[in-house]
Amino acid sequence: MSAYVGEVGLSLQGIHLRKLLKIMFLEGAPRITALRSDIREDIARQRGENEGGGDFYGPFWRDAKDHVFGVADLREQTRVRIESNPRRAALYDRLQTGFLLWWDQRRRWTNQPFVPAAGLKTTVRLPGVDASIKIASVLSVRDGREEDRFVYPYWFPEPALSEQAARLALWALAQAFQNVAGDELRVLDVIRGQTFSLDRNPLLGDEATVFKRRFEAAQRDWAELRREYPD
Repeated sequence: MSAYVGEVGLSLQGIHLRKLLKIMFLEGAPRITALRSDIREDIARQRGENEGGGDFYGPFWRDAKDHVFGVADLREQTRVRIESNPRRAALYDRLQTGFLLWWDQRRRWTNQPFVPAAGLKTTVRLPGVDASIKIASVLSVRDGREEDRFVYPYWFPEPALSEQAARLALWALAQAFQNVAGDELRVLDVIRGQTFSLDRNPLLGDEATVFKRRFEAAQRDWAELRREYPD
């Protein structure tokens, strides 16, 4: 396997699953841009620096969770977020619209309140994949019928989460949380308000092979681009 090993460590390590999916399925110039961004962040971490301008997806997702559990209204919270960061207005609006498209449809199923279920968070090494992959920010919900759902968010504008990418995500979640029933797992493409689940998007059996192949291709590209940056 081709990978850069040196002062800044091994490529694509400690990466969040959603970010890895984004990189693996981007093509052309957007893929190169995403990889260079990860390289700069990796170098900054190794130097103890704070690379980047902060996370605006995390605060939105906290607001979305508060909306689910009746703590706050997502529309109002998004308005406040936009006022504090007008440059992200279009993105916040897309995130809000997509999330509410999905959530309002789900709310029609029951009028009973939703409560938090057991939280899920881990770092996993998937079979055949030479990387530690983070899985966090799962929306864990128990509905009025005492049924649990664990919703993993993919919130990037591009690329859209394809069926193959969603199957890889579901496979990774099932590997990471083997004590959770497969029918309780969901992956949500937030901006598009689209969910994927094992009953509607069953695994084909080649997920480990496809994940490994796409990861190694991304890792080779990362290593090649890393040579552009001095140690």
